[in-house]
Amino acid sequence: MKASELRQKSTEDLGKELLDLLRAQFNLRMQRSIGQASRHDQFGKLRREVARIKTILNERARADKTS
Repeated sequence: MKASELRQKSTEDLGKELLDLLRAQFNLRMQRSIGQASRHDQFGKLRREVARIKTILNERARADKTS
């Protein structure tokens, strides 16, 4: 998902999405550890998506702190 699309979501929705992505990331790690990982490209995609959401959440937190 693009950053512009993520910025339109509420903070609560971003938190839920982040939790879902972290669960998916964990599941991929578990599949990789037992040798069942079929799509290795998903690791990087999930990591970048998590970083995008965390960045937007941090920007919002800083904006609220200064206001």
